[in-house]
Amino acid sequence: MSEFSFTDHSHRRFNPLTQSWVLCSPHRAKRPWLGQTEEQSTETRPSYDPKCYLCPGNTRATGTRNEQYTSTYVFTNDYAAVHENQPMCTNTDIEQVTRSSSNDLFRVKSVCGTCKVVCFSPRHDLTLPELSVEEIIKVVCAWQQVYADLSRNPEIKYVQLFENKGAVMGCSNPHPHGQAWALSHVPSEPAQEISSFRAYQKKHNACILCTYVEAELVNSKTESTNRIIVQNESFMVVVPFWATWPFETMIVAKSHVSSISEMSDAMTRDLASAIRELTIRYDNLFECSFPYSMGLHQAPTATHEDGVCCHLHLHFYPPLLRSKEVRKFLVGFEMMAEPQRDLTAEQAASRLRALSSVHYKSKV
Repeated sequence: MSEFSFTDHSHRRFNPLTQSWVLCSPHRAKRPWLGQTEEQSTETRPSYDPKCYLCPGNTRATGTRNEQYTSTYVFTNDYAAVHENQPMCTNTDIEQVTRSSSNDLFRVKSVCGTCKVVCFSPRHDLTLPELSVEEIIKVVCAWQQVYADLSRNPEIKYVQLFENKGAVMGCSNPHPHGQAWALSHVPSEPAQEISSFRAYQKKHNACILCTYVEAELVNSKTESTNRIIVQNESFMVVVPFWATWPFETMIVAKSHVSSISEMSDAMTRDLASAIRELTIRYDNLFECSFPYSMGLHQAPTATHEDGVCCHLHLHFYPPLLRSKEVRKFLVGFEMMAEPQRDLTAEQAASRLRALSSVHYKSKV
């Protein structure tokens, strides 16, 4: 029997953040594809769209008029997923849908909070990779302000900053923007990460991501084990060893920083630079506006008791696999058993690392 090959043979990789496994089947990337393809927009967007609900000075669907903003712009979501004031759900309420009070089978918790929209730029036609570092710094500063402001509310236990880029990721408006959802509880995904941080700290007396950063710096010295795409003084952009999505990445703080509130001016600039370097490479991969869902994981709030064990990092989950028309689907086995990917983290990192840091549109 031939020797095991990570590029040819199936194997599972463990995600220490979520305590879960992912099946890696690199040989499946060779199979022919006759399935669904995504339509790519060839439309050239204007710098200002009078019909866009997010452009400066325009009226939103609710009748509220946007400010004539010239940089970033933050406002409360007109269609928020959660609201600050709503009645609590009692056992009497639960009986309306279960015929019994709350128990191990039927459990309900009322959720309160607020949602913000963060417009990255007044320009309707520019996404993050097309902004300058200085412009992205303003986005990061807006995140810091929103996070700090929401953290002051004692009812808020968690703040999630995120961006859905592209229609394929469910983005309802092409104007470059992200969101902030603030909740009265810590959601399942970050709660699992925090649990892993605490368990690793107890077992090893060390931070799991501090240790991971050190390990990947060592691994980067050999091409076959190098998963780092780019790095600077403060941040590392890496394809996680346990990545699920084809070109999934993390931007990880090299030092133990719990949240964006703790970043220095130099770190803020370095984060903006890392975001730009990564997203340019994403667009260059298939020469398209590369879709993804991105989110910051950090201390739940600036004052949360679990904040000390948290380590600032950003997750990028892009769906594209073979081309700008072919995406990865998490279906079948992935839904019923465990996630699966068709190329190794090392292969994905090598492809992204080899790409230019100059946006393809700039070369035309």
